[in-house]
Amino acid sequence: MQDFRSRLESLLDEIDRTARSCGRASRDIQLLAVTKVFPAPVVSNAVAAGQTRFGENRVQEAAAKIPAVGVPALEWHLIGHLQSNKVRRAVQLFDVIQTLDREKLISKVARCAREMGKVLSVYIQVNLGRETQKHGADPGAVAQLVQLVDRSPPLVLRGLMAIPPYALEPEASRPYFRQLARLAREVSRSRSEPVTGLSMGMSHDYRVAIEEGATLLRVGSKLFGKRPS
Repeated sequence: MQDFRSRLESLLDEIDRTARSCGRASRDIQLLAVTKVFPAPVVSNAVAAGQTRFGENRVQEAAAKIPAVGVPALEWHLIGHLQSNKVRRAVQLFDVIQTLDREKLISKVARCAREMGKVLSVYIQVNLGRETQKHGADPGAVAQLVQLVDRSPPLVLRGLMAIPPYALEPEASRPYFRQLARLAREVSRSRSEPVTGLSMGMSHDYRVAIEEGATLLRVGSKLFGKRPS
């Protein structure tokens, strides 16, 4: 418990320093604690330390973990690939789905949310590196997907999400973060409200992400340590 609290406080301090160094306010940057593989008691310790936003990769794992934690005021994000046959359960479980990347998926998520009477926040996931082993929309398709979300109540577009190609040097992520921010500005031109949410940056490159405009950081190992096998 104390280890997590210390890590959380240290990370929040670093986020604040980095934000101030580039003229930003830390209050505009949300921290998402990525809890995939970690059991419910670990999440409960994080809640006790003040963390309220959590990210899970798998619907099945979240289906067991979220009820076990049992705190209704938390915000749960799906940050892993969403299969069509898991959509209904995902809409039931999560407050935010960050991985919408194709038209059929958006339509099905919207239909399920509508049937449940649930307003659901979403992100469009973008495959900036066009990596074949990763999910995400092609950058050229994002504008059309944004328009589909805007025409699909009760979905509410919170922003764009991306996972850049991994590199040991955090600086290697900078061009991709800039590309996502630029893409958000481009698609905003055809909307009455700008696309302001940028879910980008993880444990090894979150400082660079902050410098490039991230509004939500997805951090796991820096908060919880090495993941159990």
